[in-house]
Amino acid sequence: MGIWFRKPQPERRSLPRQEMSGPPSFASVDLSSAESSLQSIAVHSSVDLIASLGSELPVHVYAGEGAARTKKPTPGYLLDPAGDGNGLPDWAYQLLTSWLLRGNGYGDILTIAPSGYPTQVRLFHPDEIGGWIDQSGNPVWTVNGKRIETSRFWHRRVNPIPDRVQGLGPISMHATQIGLSLTTTRYGLQWFGDGAHPGGMLTNELTDLKPEQAKTAKDRFMAAVRGSREPVVLGRGWKYQNIQVAPEESQFLETQGYTEAQCCRIFGPGIAEILGYESGGSLTYANVESRSTHLLVYSLNKWLRRLERVLTDMLPRPWYARLDRDALLQATALDRWKVYQLQLSTKARAINEVRDDEDWGPVPWGDGPAEEPPPAPPAEPQDEPDDEPDEGEGN
Repeated sequence: MGIWFRKPQPERRSLPRQEMSGPPSFASVDLSSAESSLQSIAVHSSVDLIASLGSELPVHVYAGEGAARTKKPTPGYLLDPAGDGNGLPDWAYQLLTSWLLRGNGYGDILTIAPSGYPTQVRLFHPDEIGGWIDQSGNPVWTVNGKRIETSRFWHRRVNPIPDRVQGLGPISMHATQIGLSLTTTRYGLQWFGDGAHPGGMLTNELTDLKPEQAKTAKDRFMAAVRGSREPVVLGRGWKYQNIQVAPEESQFLETQGYTEAQCCRIFGPGIAEILGYESGGSLTYANVESRSTHLLVYSLNKWLRRLERVLTDMLPRPWYARLDRDALLQATALDRWKVYQLQLSTKARAINEVRDDEDWGPVPWGDGPAEEPPPAPPAEPQDEPDDEPDEGEGN
């Protein structure tokens, strides 16, 4: 059952095991369901990384810009946009996942504020929705094949293209690459699980064995080692050798690693590196430290801005929503306090604001700009040692 389904669906069988008579083909991989692509570890990890980070960031509501900006209380309905009790993080995760897999987010507007903006939206599974532009230029929408009233229909798309009402989904655009990822996994399952190669060889260097003798020797050897960790004693001329097939010889792991990294890059630069796939560069402390910033700037920020626009559309004007990106960049305590010191010295923040970031209670004197510490008093001069000998000394 999909993560959005609200009613039982016909059973879907996925990833059927291929016949051993021929190699598997990525052309036979079915990606018609949004969840099918999540069978790829790289796709699932990339989608979950972006959706989890975006949905778990704190949301703040403001009005005004610059010096006139003021923080507003978050409306109660925004804390649970679906009204089902699962909260904003659950709703945001569903929306981001729908965007990442299908390029579109769809919903049913349950309540509307007197000013006309939606305050409660229940999301649809993206595969239940069909949409097109009719001859008069108006969008037409269907849910499970039935036309619906557009006044209650909610749609937000990504990757738009001209003359199309729906956005392009990353999965459909890169179906070949994702299909190759799933096919590589199938091949690995068959190679290591279906007994396509023997585990070892039992040979006799002194005599040629007839088929009946070979079968008897094999049965006796298997009976001796099955369920036992005791050493096996072999007679004269017998030798047992494990068959260690290097996966690289079949290009399995090498192909899988490259394919999985390519699937991660579908969702933006930096994803493959964050998830540990080889990218051709050397791994140093400096680039490990900057990966969170790299991920935020080049891959994650566009999804956060899209989510912010959706949440802003559910607020009264001129209020707007902002996700706290500082929560993503978890710095060390030393680096964090260096930033605090710079902010306080330039009077960019108040002491209570810094204390709030550290989950400390406010202090009565911490609402205003931090006062510069008084200069340190000059050091008192110390008496220099008298190197001159006293009179009469040495006589």
